[in-house]
Amino acid sequence: MAAIYQAVYRRASSLFCRLHSTYVRKMRYLNELKEDDSFCRQAQTSGTFYLFHNLSPFLQKVGKKYVVPQLSVAEMKRILEKFRETEQWIEKSVLIGCSDEHVPHFALDLAGALEKSVIESELKGSFTDLRKALFVVDGKDSPLLASAHALLQWHDSHQYCSKTGQPTQKNVAGSKRVCHASGITYYPQMSPVVIILVSDGSRCLLARQPSFPQGMYTALSGFCDMGEAVEETVRREVAEEVGLEVESFWYSASQHWPFPSSCLMIACHALVRGQQTEISMNSLELEEARWFGLEEIMEGLKREHRSSKQDDGSFLPWFPPKQAIAHQLISEWVKQQTS
Repeated sequence: MAAIYQAVYRRASSLFCRLHSTYVRKMRYLNELKEDDSFCRQAQTSGTFYLFHNLSPFLQKVGKKYVVPQLSVAEMKRILEKFRETEQWIEKSVLIGCSDEHVPHFALDLAGALEKSVIESELKGSFTDLRKALFVVDGKDSPLLASAHALLQWHDSHQYCSKTGQPTQKNVAGSKRVCHASGITYYPQMSPVVIILVSDGSRCLLARQPSFPQGMYTALSGFCDMGEAVEETVRREVAEEVGLEVESFWYSASQHWPFPSSCLMIACHALVRGQQTEISMNSLELEEARWFGLEEIMEGLKREHRSSKQDDGSFLPWFPPKQAIAHQLISEWVKQQTS
């Protein structure tokens, strides 16, 4: 009998802990906001707003740091009223998350409502290109900005039903759009992309495209084809881009990446056969691809874009910043080589 009581107590304790977990309660709260329009509309009155203009986030510079201001709904209404715009603009916002204290976060793009210069002057900041913003703001803000950009962009490009051509209507949270003429519900989607750091055991392979900043090298990457598993994409992309055959690979991590739209970067390490390491580069996709030794990689990790230019105008190799998952792959490879 005692054993039964102990088992029941353990199960009850486990359930109690799960129900009172900050993370579980937070996820349940966010899900309710997405599913209940009235609840979400009410939550907007106590929420905070991240501002965008033509998909560029609003930042303020405080000292040497860039911060992402969070405006209250009262502040939003004040600005809209001051410049004679209707409060209905707040309905165009999308839910992007919430704090542990259940303060919901929304993103709102004011292009079409107010001039960019007007908002910048009023709030003493500037709308910044997302690529730059992601690497200058605090690490906790980067995922929110990326999610907001992707969701706002999706809504902008899905205003009409692909079957009927009729306008679609977003729910209050912005987690879906519905075509009432056909009954079709559209949900935001991400495109899976593999990013692969190739190694032959003692060197790693990095490449660059013509569009990259001068001197920057990174890991290979490519979109998954329809019906393709991650394993197949890894092998195909390495074969297509540098003409090498992957012998084995292993998963590292993943990261949402909002370029060119909304992508899920699936980061992997790949090992190629040591006897077959001659690169046959696909010049239609890459400008350069080459092997890097450990010492050169370690030097490149210390180098920034600003310090990569030499006196003769050429550029020393440098790699993506710490916020990018490519940097994580390169750093992991260095640890493997030095452990």
